[in-house]
Amino acid sequence: MAETSDSSLEKPTIIQQAMASCCGAIITSLLVSPLDVIKTRLQAQSNPFPKGKCFVYSSGLMDHICVCENGNSKAWYKKPGNFKGTLDAFVKIIRIEGIKSLWSGLPPTLIMALPNAIIYFTLYDQLHEALKYRLKKGDEYIPVLAGSLSRFSSLTVVSPLELIRTRMQHRKLSYKQLYLCVSTQVAADGWFSLWRGWSSTVLRDIPFSAMYWYNYERFKKMMCKQVGAHEPTFLIAFTSGAASGSIAAVITQPFDVVKTHRQTALWESETLETKEEKERKEEKKRI
Repeated sequence: MAETSDSSLEKPTIIQQAMASCCGAIITSLLVSPLDVIKTRLQAQSNPFPKGKCFVYSSGLMDHICVCENGNSKAWYKKPGNFKGTLDAFVKIIRIEGIKSLWSGLPPTLIMALPNAIIYFTLYDQLHEALKYRLKKGDEYIPVLAGSLSRFSSLTVVSPLELIRTRMQHRKLSYKQLYLCVSTQVAADGWFSLWRGWSSTVLRDIPFSAMYWYNYERFKKMMCKQVGAHEPTFLIAFTSGAASGSIAAVITQPFDVVKTHRQTALWESETLETKEEKERKEEKKRI
């Protein structure tokens, strides 16, 4: 009886997995976002973003498209800094603008990033266990399959919501206006129009997830074997994650460039369409 209760305690429940994913996602965002804020500020300093220009903001969990506002806007990415480099930007932002500025732009993106992380990691754990139980052999390919399927599922769920969030943020729409905008788009182009930009994200994220989880599980086993541990310690899990993430990021870099280019081009064309619509409305009013 004691053995059964111990083994059941070892396996976390789906709620515990979701909670762990949520906590991990928040910690990741808090650690990674300042680096992306500094990167964006340095980019804006060397090449100022004009109105309608799009850039990618990473919360450490997923990439978000941000559309630049008016030239006289006080947006966080337009604040002058005269930075000489990464370290100089880090020090000046804290000293002049306050430490909170290092997390500029994070709160709105977390609305999408947290559900994405919870679905992704929880589903991976569930699929990994289910596939291990079903496929007794070929254990080494289970992380590839579980990682690819979980990433595909999380992207498919979150992609329309991220598109709606970006549109709402860019056009400053109320919920009623947003509903009309989305329903008009669906009526004109069909439901699949809500997944615009999805294919370019899948092109990068699925190969990344497949490689990441395959190497992660492999490194973890190798390191546990070397130190003679039955379960991976925090250091083993952290080292395995860092190594596998670095390998996957380097290999999928070309896909990342394609994804970023396609997504920014898509939103810049939409921004141009919105601008033309406004001009037409103004002309009608004059007439």
